[in-house]
Amino acid sequence: MTKMLAPPPPGLEPVPGDSGLPYIGYALDYMRDPIKAYDKRFQQHGPVSWFRFAGRPWVVLIGPDAVGAALQNRDRALQSGPGWRALIGPFFDRGLMLMDGDEHTAHRRIMAKAFTRDRLALYTDAMHPSIERTLDTWVPGDGFRAYPAIKELTLSLATEIFMGGAEGSSAREMHEVNRAFIGCVQAATAIVRYPLPGTRWRRGIQGRKRLEAFFRRYLPARRATEGNDIFSVFCHVESEDGERFSDDDVVNHMIFLMMAAHDTSTITLSTAMQYLGQFPEWQQRCRAESEALGTPTPGFAQLDELTSLDLVIKECQRLVTPVPGVVRRAGTDTEILGHFIPKGTLVNVGVHYSHHMAELWPDPERFDPERFSPERREDRVHPHAWTPFGGGVHRCLGQHFSGAEIKTVLHHLLLRYEWDVPADYVAPMNFTSLPYPDDGGPIDLRAR
Repeated sequence: MTKMLAPPPPGLEPVPGDSGLPYIGYALDYMRDPIKAYDKRFQQHGPVSWFRFAGRPWVVLIGPDAVGAALQNRDRALQSGPGWRALIGPFFDRGLMLMDGDEHTAHRRIMAKAFTRDRLALYTDAMHPSIERTLDTWVPGDGFRAYPAIKELTLSLATEIFMGGAEGSSAREMHEVNRAFIGCVQAATAIVRYPLPGTRWRRGIQGRKRLEAFFRRYLPARRATEGNDIFSVFCHVESEDGERFSDDDVVNHMIFLMMAAHDTSTITLSTAMQYLGQFPEWQQRCRAESEALGTPTPGFAQLDELTSLDLVIKECQRLVTPVPGVVRRAGTDTEILGHFIPKGTLVNVGVHYSHHMAELWPDPERFDPERFSPERREDRVHPHAWTPFGGGVHRCLGQHFSGAEIKTVLHHLLLRYEWDVPADYVAPMNFTSLPYPDDGGPIDLRAR
């Protein structure tokens, strides 16, 4: 075991850890199996340790106590912007997640106007025709690859709800936009962090340019009219103090939110389709509640009646956390659980690992939505046992939009289809960036 270079002041412990392989550190171990890698680290070093990634030392925080300390950030020493900028700054810079302090508060206050309950109701109503149009193109059959099909659907939803459509864009262009988002996301964990030909970093740089050009093309039209899509809302909404977004602000927030909205929802939807296919009793239970609504196009308020889907969605977000970790950078010297974190330290907050700790979740790898039922509420065993949307001042602003989108899509799928997945199937998850199944998530899909 070696210690980080900066010695702690009296009363604090040094951060234990080791660098791992030269330059890449433990990056490959994490990408192969993050739960196994973090469990080994937790057993060896405890909840606060350090390793090296892409030539730089990172402190990793795992377990609910360490995660909670970072997310609550009571002394405001841990900064979100400089942390994320080290990974995704060139691709999603100036997004809300990459802001701190008064600037973050001001931008979040304006953005919150786009996510009121009344606006969520409008967005939900607008989702139904877009979902139906995409599902009309699906061809049921054995081995249907759910993940890419759902990703196409959620990108279509994001284009409709966030942009009010993409008039004049061809299917080929939207495919290129999707590839640009993928390039930006996957570049975050690139080992080679220089735009050499053929590298993920270069694809990320090119993807960002593509996305900027795409959104700037539509900006004048959204400035000219007040629509109900989020792009238009961002162009016109202002805070109680009269604060408004500049053109650059609108573009930066749209790029980040479009990525966050369709990538994270895709992960939860594909995970839900897998487990509902493996547990037909849960599929039928959820379908019965959808049928009981008596409509294929429920409003936002009616979605609250789909209580079994609530349980399923939460369990899927526990098993496959859409954003497995969040990152921070220490703006000043601070401490986490008695360990000294010097100014400038990059910090990885491993929220995904807490969701798989046997100390918190009995039989944690088992699909068991009843964990979240009012009678059990295993998520309340610790305030930070379940944190798929983060916490503190940077808690995900789009949490309720995400829930409405995922529920609405699953409602349509349950009414239109039945599907099966072998009980012994284990998804080969790829963790090079946000998690996704390498095999596309095959299911046997049948029209009802």
